Amino acid sequence: MSAVSELEPRLAILQCWAAGAAPTAEEYESLLAFELSQSDAVAFGLTAVNGREQLAVRSQHFQNLCADILELCGNQFGLHDTDSLLLTLWRFWLPLALELVAEREQLGRPVVQGILGGQGTGKTTLATVLSYILEALGDRSVNFSLDDLYKSYVERQRLQQTDPRLRWRGPPGTHDVAIGIELLDNLRQAHRRKPAIMPRFNKSACGGSGDKAQPEIVDSVDVVLFEGWFVGVRPVMDERVFDQAPDPIVSDADRAFARDCNERLLEYVPLWHRLDRLAVLQLCDYRLSKPWRLQAEHWAIAQGRSGMSDAELDAFVEYFWKALHPELFITPLTQNSLLTNLVVEIQTDRRLGRIYKPK
Repeated sequence: MSAVSELEPRLAILQCWAAGAAPTAEEYESLLAFELSQSDAVAFGLTAVNGREQLAVRSQHFQNLCADILELCGNQFGLHDTDSLLLTLWRFWLPLALELVAEREQLGRPVVQGILGGQGTGKTTLATVLSYILEALGDRSVNFSLDDLYKSYVERQRLQQTDPRLRWRGPPGTHDVAIGIELLDNLRQAHRRKPAIMPRFNKSACGGSGDKAQPEIVDSVDVVLFEGWFVGVRPVMDERVFDQAPDPIVSDADRAFARDCNERLLEYVPLWHRLDRLAVLQLCDYRLSKPWRLQAEHWAIAQGRSGMSDAELDAFVEYFWKALHPELFITPLTQNSLLTNLVVEIQTDRRLGRIYKPK
């Protein structure tokens, strides 16, 4: 028996359903009693009144989708922990997709779901899986990354001449925010009369520095999945926090860079106002981003893709921590019910922890 099986009473039921067994009334009752004791229930609006109906709907989609989702995660992301994937599909991916469909119906227009998380938290995996599930549910979605808003190579070269600290793309100031605002305004319209032009970015262009790619034409969409490492992040109002900032913000130069990135965030706030929802993927320890990103880089290189050396990646990750430190910018959002709809905690073994709505 795996460690997950010993700690997770839902798993045995999900394994039976994944194998094709028909759900029983006893399983529904057992599952409902356990679900109602968890923060997941509050996060996704499951109650004693609607619980049986919700679980019946979720279990049907779970059985229809689980085999394809396991294959998708294995082929595209090298994820093969079946027990963990079944639980993630049940607890997080599937109920979130169902909630997005319901909100889109309630709003009467496309819904924009923001996805915030540090490197290695699974933003791309979440957006890819959600898109697959939404299509199966009959909703058209489009995945849109903050990376797609990067300024052109030429513009970023000029930017580096003005501020050499912006040697890598990524921090506030390296994006075309106005294009993002125009795009989301267009996509959020209930009855668009013309296609939306979706910007795309090619990270491998210009010797790995990246450049704008051929835009994608999107005719119609029900759900926009907008992910990025600081999507939804607001500026820190009290800049005295930078005087005693956490590692790796240790020098006067580091603190000056952090303050300047914080100020540049103001430009992004109007873009965040276009989000209908924000989900935060919260690591139990932000420092896990480094080894996890390293593992992902090694896996990508093993698949024949380009990647960074270990030393390059180490400096790369710390550069982002210096720009917008997770403890200063992401952690506050996990406690802010006005800005965040959903928080998903990720444990040291990559499995899900609590899923909750901030109070």
